[in-house]
Order: sequence, then C-alpha cells, then structure tokens
Amino acid sequence: MKLRNITIALSVATLLFSCQKLDQEPLDAYNADNFWKTEAETDFAVTGLYSGTRGSDGKLAEGSAWEDGTQIFYMDCTSDNSNSDFPWEGFQALGNGTATPTNSGNAEARYTYEHIRRANYILENIEKSPVNAEKKKRLTAEVRVIRAYKYFDMATLFGGVPIITKTLTTENSFVPANTQKEVLEFVEKELKEAAADLSFAKGGGRMSKGGALGLLARCYAFEKKYQDVINTTQEIISSANYKLFDDYATLFEEANENNSEVMMNIEYLVNIQGYTSLGIMLPNSMGGWGSIVPTQSLVDAYETADGQTIGESKSYDPASPYEKRDPRLGATIVYPGALYNGKYFDPLNPKSEDYPSGPDNASSTAYNYKKYIQNPGSYANIWNVGTNIIVMRYAEMLLLNTEAKIELGIIDNTVYDNIDLVRQRAKMPKVDKSVYSGQSKLRELVRRELRVEFAGEGRRRFDIIRWGIAKDVMNGPVNGALSKGTVDPKTGKVTYTSLTDRFFSENRSFKAGKNELWPIPQAVIDNSKGTLKQNVGY
Repeated sequence: MKLRNITIALSVATLLFSCQKLDQEPLDAYNADNFWKTEAETDFAVTGLYSGTRGSDGKLAEGSAWEDGTQIFYMDCTSDNSNSDFPWEGFQALGNGTATPTNSGNAEARYTYEHIRRANYILENIEKSPVNAEKKKRLTAEVRVIRAYKYFDMATLFGGVPIITKTLTTENSFVPANTQKEVLEFVEKELKEAAADLSFAKGGGRMSKGGALGLLARCYAFEKKYQDVINTTQEIISSANYKLFDDYATLFEEANENNSEVMMNIEYLVNIQGYTSLGIMLPNSMGGWGSIVPTQSLVDAYETADGQTIGESKSYDPASPYEKRDPRLGATIVYPGALYNGKYFDPLNPKSEDYPSGPDNASSTAYNYKKYIQNPGSYANIWNVGTNIIVMRYAEMLLLNTEAKIELGIIDNTVYDNIDLVRQRAKMPKVDKSVYSGQSKLRELVRRELRVEFAGEGRRRFDIIRWGIAKDVMNGPVNGALSKGTVDPKTGKVTYTSLTDRFFSENRSFKAGKNELWPIPQAVIDNSKGTLKQNVGY
C-alpha cells in the first residue's frame, strides 16, 4: 500500500481526534482552534479519517481506521460460509444465535459513532480551510461516503439507529433512533450527492465515484429496489473504468493491489500501518490460529468443473470430493490433501498439528482459508503485512446487475454475459442456458455465484438476510470435512474409510423475526438514559 504522507496524517489525526485534553497547547501542537489554516492540514485531517489514529505508544488504535480487514473476514462467521472457533474473538455468539445484549461480542465494535463523529467534525470545519473550491468539494464528498458507509453498516446490522450529522455535546447527545428505512434513505441521499462530486479516478484507497455508486447499489439491493440497482450498476459498467482482474487466485495478493477490479479497499503499509491479523486464517501447523474456518456448506456450494452442482454432475466423486471442481475452491480454501506451502495438508491424522480435535488452533472443520495467502512464504512476517484488504470489487457490480434483472423478470443477454464474465475469469464454463433459463433457476445460479465468488470476503450475511434465507441456512449443525481417512504425504491422495463421518464445529440457531438484527450492546442502551430501545427478542 502506498498512501502519501500517512505517517504525518496519523500523528495529526491522533491530536485531532484523541480523547486526550486539548487545552494544553505546546507551540508544536495542533488543536481545533489553530488547525484548518493550510491545505496540508486539511489533507491530514481527511487522510486521518481513512487511516486511523495512533496512541502515545506509537501503535495503531484498534478499529480506528474507517474499516478493518479483520472485521471483514470475521463477518463471514455470522453466515453459513464460515465458523468462528473461539468465543472470545467476538463473533461465535453472533453466528450461532446465542448473542445477548450483555454478550454481544463484536456487535460493540460495529455499533459505534466514532467515525461518524470525526466525519461530522471535518464537515463542520472544512469550510475554514483555504483549499480551493473544487478540491474542497471532493474531500467533502469523500468524508460523506465514509460516513454513509458507517450508517449503512449499522442499519443492516442493528436496524434503526440515530442519524447524527453534527458534533454533539454531552447535554444534547441523547438522540432517539431513526427507523431502518429512514437511515437507508439518508444513506441513499448522501451517496447520490457525494458521487456527483467525485470522479471515477482511483486514488490509492480513497473514496471515488465508483465506490460511492457501488455502495449505493448495495443499499438499493438490500431494500429490493431492483430498478435502481440496475441503473446504478449500469452507470458503473458503462463508465468502463473497471474490469475483472485476469487471475482470480492472485487478485488478492499485495503485488496486485489497487488493480483494475478494486473499487474500494483498506490500505495497509508494513510497519507504519501494517495489517496484523492475516495469520489468524493460517493452519495451526504453520503458526496460524485457525480463527476463521470454512464450512462444509460452503465447500459443497462450489460446482464441478463441468459447470454443474455436485448433486447433478456425474463427474463428482464423494470419495475424491475436491477433484474436478470450480478452480475458485482451490484458490479460496485449503482442504485435506491440498498442496499448500510446499506440503500436503493433513488434518485427518490424529497426531497432526492440524487435527480438529487436537491442538486449540487447529481448524474445527479441517478447512482453512487461503484467499490473500496463496503463498505464505512470500511474507517476511505474516503478522505485519502491507496487503490491502478489498471492501468492494467490480465482480459484485456485474452480479448485482444480473440479480436485479432476474428479480424483475428481465432475462436478456446481459444476464448471461455478466455471469459468464465472472465464471470464465475463474476458468469455469459459460452458463448452460438449457438448464438456467427461467427466473427460479437463474436466481439459484446468481445467488450461488455471489456466494462462491466472494467466499471469505465478509458479504455473505448481507445476502442471506436480504434474501430472507437465513432461517433456512443458519439453523442446525456446522459440519466440516470427512473425518475418517489418511493423506499420503508424498502425493496428497486422500483415502477415506468412511464417507459419512464428518468433523463437527457447533450447532446454530436462527430465529426469524429476531436474528436478522444483532442485539444493541447493553452499554449503549444504558448510556442513552432510556432514549434507545433494544431490538425485538433480545
């Protein structure tokens, strides 16, 4: 990642936004009164909103950047794609339906107004800046997109939240919640207005017109405003500013960051603002934590190489379940017998460091993610990397455009063309039109494509909630790979002694009418002095 002046920006942001007293004014310090006097100071303030803040120890404050890569990865654990093996990491209860207001795990990190407060502060003060009108308009729009992103996130996770667009004092901070519909309408308005003041030009992690429109398309999709989804995604497609990266497997590597497909990402830089949690996904035998692990349900969603589901294809062999499959399976998941980091992965041997019932950090499903870490040995330190984490990419726009047309019954050539672009990039065959012709079958297909294309990227929960299928896919056991067999250390060939016994992670429960939303953390309710009300069922 390359973000100009990041070190200075982080230092200035710390002074502007920290909770330390600002009434002590050494000659070399900035405060709210003497800031905003130069263009550089304005740049530092806005960059600080992106990059986060550092404490007096020089370390980046947890969750202080506008979005966090670890949060994105863990979000899939609240869907049927992944499991969080450790309750103390904050996502297990949110995934299995046991979260409560006092045990809401990482809900506390998502129900936050920190970046909204900081955005409001910038928007209230940027007019003081001597920055020229055109640049001021762009910076203002960038800040509005970040603020809209945070509101959209909270609205989809918690429902109605207070819409606050100015800095508040303690006395006037008890604001009642708006409805979810009102929050989403606010997000729409903000993004449409901000997009008008931004260009499609990509600027190393900064918000752009494409990112604003992409987030707007997500918002419309959540609200089932399908014609608006079509119009918005078509504007992105017609702009010709983005295209699919050639190779799916290496799309996420540091060498290819900010490539032609990336519409929105989180920038990281080794030792200055390095990403420090990539190792949580590595197998235990490689020093990883096995914190976020794929489920059998996800593995089964990948088609066979001939373009059929595993239940339909004659080429699928339950005794060799990973052979002749969609290449995206091997690019995303480390499975028993897979060659990874120079060795064949063996979680089936009870003496193995990766055996699920053995060491604490072994994956409970016998699967690990490899997206972003195709070659672990390429990192000098897996716990401090400069790899950018993608928040949004162009493939999503193609599939959202197709999904919206299917929902409206517009089955034209572009429906197939968009899906084919995504599939063929992954070396999968084109859609079989003799099988996928009507609305129901095409809906099944595009939903499967969204799942496997973005597995491990944190957006699956968004889909199963808006589709209303969470009650169907989030109840029951979370299973893993077949558990009885051996892996040949020389060839990776797996020989199973049972085709029914599987590793087991946990049982999940999803109650319709309740678990579509997360509980509002009890501390938030308490601090509101009765202004905010808990979500139904908690």
